[in-house]
Amino acid sequence: MDARSLHEHFEAMATRTPDAVALSSADGEISYRELDERAERWRHHLAALGAGPETPVAVLMERSPELVVATLGILKTGAYYVPLHTAYPTERLQTIVDLLGAPLLVVDDAMLERGAPSGCRNVRPGDLADSKPAEVTLGVLTSPSQLAYVMFTSGSTGEPKGVAVTHRDALGLALDRQWSGATYARALMISPYAFGMSTFELWMPLLNGGCIVLYPPGDVEIATLREVIVKQDVSVVHLTAGLFRVVAEEAPECLLPLKEVMTGGDVIPPAAVARVLEACPDLIVRAMYGATETTLFTTHSQFSAPYSPGSTVPVGKAMDNMRTYILDEQLRPAAEGELYVGGVGVARGYLGRPGLTAERFVPDHFVGGGERMYRTGDLARWSQDGQLELLGRADDQVKIRGFRVEPAEVESVLSGHPDVAHAAVISRDFEAGDKRLIAYLVPKSAELDVTAVHGYAAARLPDFMVPAAFAILEALPLTANGKLDRKALPAPPENRSASTDEVRTPVQATLCAIFAEVLEKADVGVDEDFFDLSGQSMQAIRMIMRIEQELGVRFPIPQFYDNSTPAMLAVLVEEQTQPDTTTIA
Repeated sequence: MDARSLHEHFEAMATRTPDAVALSSADGEISYRELDERAERWRHHLAALGAGPETPVAVLMERSPELVVATLGILKTGAYYVPLHTAYPTERLQTIVDLLGAPLLVVDDAMLERGAPSGCRNVRPGDLADSKPAEVTLGVLTSPSQLAYVMFTSGSTGEPKGVAVTHRDALGLALDRQWSGATYARALMISPYAFGMSTFELWMPLLNGGCIVLYPPGDVEIATLREVIVKQDVSVVHLTAGLFRVVAEEAPECLLPLKEVMTGGDVIPPAAVARVLEACPDLIVRAMYGATETTLFTTHSQFSAPYSPGSTVPVGKAMDNMRTYILDEQLRPAAEGELYVGGVGVARGYLGRPGLTAERFVPDHFVGGGERMYRTGDLARWSQDGQLELLGRADDQVKIRGFRVEPAEVESVLSGHPDVAHAAVISRDFEAGDKRLIAYLVPKSAELDVTAVHGYAAARLPDFMVPAAFAILEALPLTANGKLDRKALPAPPENRSASTDEVRTPVQATLCAIFAEVLEKADVGVDEDFFDLSGQSMQAIRMIMRIEQELGVRFPIPQFYDNSTPAMLAVLVEEQTQPDTTTIA
């Protein structure tokens, strides 16, 4: 790997293959030449506003061609980009922007209308409409050791922490020898921009002469996923472990046109791999493991038909230029222990957090020379054939829908409510591979409105960090040492809303049955709300699939979220199908 930056590698590719398609979406195709020219406009515009080497530029945009163009333009100034999640509440976005001290926020009109953070200058794509095309010139020369981006994850100290990734780190991922050949020629960009997977989806195609295929803005829906894969001739896609499981259960055949599907971010059920390979025998399924601190991928393993599922899906062996160690508490090699990662993908550290950086990024005494390794917090072991197998966590961190969550951050937010004295948060397993957060609250007085606490958390945390259930306790259980005894926390009560209205039509009855099956309830009333029943996004996808299969009506996810009871959905179904509405006796 030579000593160049991400944008310099891209510029070299644009020079070699100017007419090749770099990006494809529902809006059309963009060549490497055009992408570079448009990025140059952004470079000139942002540089005039003060963007320069190691300047943070926050980005809050829906998935779109202009998002890719703007990202390239930011790097061409020498600045680094900071992806903000479009689904985060404004207060959390404001916290991140304040931590950064970012002078500029690249934001589209849709996000401005929804609510954008303040304190920095807004730069909209429309601001460039009147600018004259600039002659294409090389961007600012950037050292590979400079920051390419900072991505924020949940933090154990009560606020999010920013992982600082350099150009060298990202290049190590994008230029791995694995990504050669037709399999990786047309990669789907489907993950949230603020999620680590976007690094692969963005830079792997652009630096290897491939094409980014953009999934439409908004949440993933299986019917849309199927359409995009077929119409755009997608060759490879990464699905989070939760989404992979839902696709495997509900519609594995939608993956048939692909050459490879990658999955990871959480536990991968072997039965899901088996079901996908049974439906798509020519497909490769690749299990990936890594962290934002190691620039996404650290290890991988691949599976093909015929496949006999074991008890677990191993995460395999190290990628190019990456090293994995299983060490004991004295940092000595062990058969089982904590997993440490070294190599070119190990990030610079946590932005503005030298103490935490020193704690998690420790000297790699196996290679010396100032190299560091990242302490993952994952417990692991080596299998008999040399594959890496994960065994759990050495701390309280959990994965919810593929997103990293530090319970301490959720506890800190809940404890900030004026009526909450103490809070504890744990995760519990529901259906296979599905974890949800449970909050235990000690009130300051007898009157504690749990609904208000839920709203308080939702205004400050991403939806995947908002607890699915709440329980009120007189006191939190403690160990003999005075620490929280998480194992002694009781099973939470179900969040069930009262439902007095009887089911009146066959459509309502079918919808109640679908709700009960997907949400794993004995029964669901016609007026019970999906969200009050702790429904999650993966279950919403399954719900929509079941409704389409059984009632022949397809709902977009936003419409489902706005009509989230069987009674409300029944009205929409009946409007579209005019079914027999005979009263149930």
